[in-house]
Amino acid sequence: MELETAVWIAISLVVLYLVWETISPIISPIIIAVTLAYILYPLHERLAERMGNRASAFVMTAVLTVVTFLFIIGFALWINDVKSSLAGYINSFFTWLLTLNLPPTVYELLQRLAQDIPRRFEEYVLGYTYSLPKLSLQAIVMVFSFYGMLVNTRVIRSEVYSILPPENRELAIKLIEKAGETLHTLLRGWLSVSVVKGIMTAAGFMLFGLANAGGSIAAGIFTVIFELLPVFGGWVVWLAGAVYLMNTGNHTAALLFALYGIAFISPLPDIILRPKLGTRERGVNSLISLVGIFGGYIAFGFVGIIIGPVALSLLTTLVEEWKEIKERNVP
Repeated sequence: MELETAVWIAISLVVLYLVWETISPIISPIIIAVTLAYILYPLHERLAERMGNRASAFVMTAVLTVVTFLFIIGFALWINDVKSSLAGYINSFFTWLLTLNLPPTVYELLQRLAQDIPRRFEEYVLGYTYSLPKLSLQAIVMVFSFYGMLVNTRVIRSEVYSILPPENRELAIKLIEKAGETLHTLLRGWLSVSVVKGIMTAAGFMLFGLANAGGSIAAGIFTVIFELLPVFGGWVVWLAGAVYLMNTGNHTAALLFALYGIAFISPLPDIILRPKLGTRERGVNSLISLVGIFGGYIAFGFVGIIIGPVALSLLTTLVEEWKEIKERNVP
């Protein structure tokens, strides 16, 4: 009996290893597909009431396919300009930030980020620039995974709940709910609005002639990064653009761009959208989200922005549950 158990354990380990080796090269597009499906699922539900589940998923997947195709074209055309502009923006920002009187620990962290972010971005760019077929293949995986997630969401949900262990079912449900709260705050609220602000920033930079297409896209990416940070926000980017226009002597353009930034980037969108989407603190603590975002990024790359906060939120749930159990056992 012990030999049979050992054999089945060995077979299971071999199968798990083969499965991991199979999906590890495409884990990033799968995570992106799951993220997009989670963000857009409320829209899918509304469309499914009118045209059916599969038709709604097909329409949304078709739109995503067109957007992805345009992204690949834009990637091929502008990636070098984006890389150069983003590196320049990051170097300028960290050069200014490191001149401030900061605690040694914060200073060391910023120094590491100043070196790591451009290097990591350079690796991503080089990895895809010389292998556009790889990018196209990952895009295909993302599109099909997105469709599968939308069509089978209810089945996946029921299957997940069906395999929960009966003896720890309450804890497992708490973990699932905590992950849902974190994803709701981080993705549907925080990250979605940040991406929209980044798009508006890129459009503003092009409209007011602050940069070419690559530089404008880099400014949009920088806005998303700032929106993920406490204290900072998208206002830093449009303020820098307005100051630049002011220094060139174009005061009217600087004023108009500042008004554009206030109305479409920050703070007016926050005032209007925050009551509807919830604050950053609901479902995820600010400190946990900050540590999770940067720690996840350093460990897993750009998909770590999603993995990190969720993992830390689940850890806090486990700690809270352990404390409750300990308190109940105290006489």
